[in-house]
This record gives sequence, C-alpha cells and structure tokens, in this order.
Amino acid sequence: MIYYDAHNHLQDERLTTAIDVLPQIGLKMCVVNGTSEKDWPQVSALAKKHSWILPAFGLHPWFSAERSPKWLDTLRHFLDEHQNASIGEIGLDRWMQNPDVAEQEKVFCQQLALATDRKLPVTVHCLKAWGQLEQTLRDHEGPFLLHSYGGSAEMVKVFSKQKAYFSFSGYFAHERKAAQREVFKKIPLDRLLLETDAPDMIPPPELQTIPADCNHPQNIQSIYKYAAQLWSIPETDLAAKMEQNFQRLFLAPK
Repeated sequence: MIYYDAHNHLQDERLTTAIDVLPQIGLKMCVVNGTSEKDWPQVSALAKKHSWILPAFGLHPWFSAERSPKWLDTLRHFLDEHQNASIGEIGLDRWMQNPDVAEQEKVFCQQLALATDRKLPVTVHCLKAWGQLEQTLRDHEGPFLLHSYGGSAEMVKVFSKQKAYFSFSGYFAHERKAAQREVFKKIPLDRLLLETDAPDMIPPPELQTIPADCNHPQNIQSIYKYAAQLWSIPETDLAAKMEQNFQRLFLAPK
C-alpha cells in the first residue's frame, strides 16, 4: 500500500525519531507545513534531507502578531529555495483567544497574493470563520486545501466551486465527531485527501498504529483503512484516488 499524508508537522521535536521509519511503511510523500518564521528553517532542512517531503511555508493565524517586519521577504526566500514548495499553513481563526481578525485577514491575503503570483497551492486553516473565509477566497483563482475540514455540508458545495480540496484526519474518527463525518461523506472523492496533522489532533486509540503520547505520523495507515470503510470502497481503490488527488494538487506543473 502506498500512502500520502496531505498535512503534518514533522518539524516538531516530538517526531524526531519517527521520521526515518515512514518510507518503510509505504509513505510515498507528505506535505510538512511550517507555521511561522521560527520553524521555516526546520521545514526547509527536512525537505533538503528527504526527497519524499514536500515543504510548505506559511504564517499561521496564531502567530501573525509575532511576525517580523521582513517576514514576507523571508517567506519568499524559502519558496525560492524549494521549487516543490507550497504555501501553508495559513488562514483565519476566531476560536483562539482575543483574535485580531482584521490583522489575520491582512496576513492571509498577502500570502494568497503570493500564491497567485507564483501559481502555488495553498493549505488553509480555518476555525469559526467559515463565512469570512469564503468571502476572502472568492477572488482567489488557485487550488487550495482546507485541512481537517470542519465546515458545513453547504459550504462544501461553495468551496468546491472555488477549487477546494478537503482533508480528513484521524481526529474525526472520535465518536463525538459523527456529525462531521457525515459532512465528509458529501465531499466528492476527487476532492478528498487524507492527513495525520501529526503530532497533534490525536486519533482515538483504535486508530493509533503505534502507542505514543502524540499523534504518530505512522497513523496514516489506520486513517486510510478507516476512510475506506467510511466511504465504503476498497482500500486499494481509495489509495489510488488519494494518489491522483495529491499529485493533482501538489505536484501538477505550475
């Protein structure tokens, strides 16, 4: 079986010892997302060391207030260094304490403009800001991934018209997430991707391939199995579709 992880954070120090085993379990490629100027160098170093890692560089809304005056130039620098890079993880977040939504949107739009200029895919984070996100993305022409999609079924139709992909993580296998699983069933298979979001968003025990105190990236194996059952298709067929979708979004010629 060949696996693709559409979103994780392998630069996190909790995953240092987990990285080398991943190609051995069939992980063909993954997207490692940076979140701020602090971790972009680690993402870059991982991508230079491992050819199966696709780097993504972005300023997450949680850290937009911490950016330096030259953050956008630094972002351009890392994108210049990696021809296979994308932009992420970026977005909007009203769930965090005392969010400066106007400032988040400013930073988000600057990165969207950069993605448009360079014809790069984008990985989007959104919590409690779906209406604002839809409005912000109306004029964005390029494809984007709504990672760990937590929006409504109605918004699936809207975002699909805007070239959106939607990723499912093992976290949605928790029993309390039954309603969101029903939303995912409305997503066309040609717009679906699978992710771990390791090391966070820990899945329920039955999906934890390796017992760990964090979300181990090897859990991508059990996420594939679970997703195949959820969509009622053979796992090999699901894997083939995930490979097509991943390559279309992240590896298509610019």
